[in-house]
Amino acid sequence: MKILGAEITLTVTDPTESSRFFCTHLGFRESMAGAEFVCLERDDADVTIVLARRDPEMPPPVAGPGPTGVLVSFDVADLAAEQHRLLDEGAALAAPLHREPAGRWLLRLTDPNRVEVQLTQWAPPAGL
Repeated sequence: MKILGAEITLTVTDPTESSRFFCTHLGFRESMAGAEFVCLERDDADVTIVLARRDPEMPPPVAGPGPTGVLVSFDVADLAAEQHRLLDEGAALAAPLHREPAGRWLLRLTDPNRVEVQLTQWAPPAGL
C-alpha cells in the first residue's frame, strides 16, 4: 500500500479557535470553511485537517477500552528552531523540547480546544 495523503478530522467545541492556532503556530491555511467546519492544508505536506464543530446535543463518547484522546504528531526538520519560533509567538508549550531514550526529540502544544499536538525530530542515539 502506498499512502498518498492523509485527512485528520478533529471534533472540537470551537473550530475557529483551533483553526487560528493551527494557522498561527503550525503553518496551516484555511482551504474551506462553513458554519460547522474548517478545512486546513499546508503546501508542503499532503495532509488535511478538518475541524468539525462538536454537537452539544450529543452525549460525550462513552469511556471504555480503546483510545481516550487524540494526539496529532508532525515530524519537522529543526525542532529547536521551531521551539524558539513558537515561544516567540507566545504559544504555550505543554511539554518543552526533550529527548527520549530512543533518540527522538519532541515537544507538545495544546490548542484552545485541548487538541494535543506533538512535534518530533529523530536523532539516532550516540554510537549509531
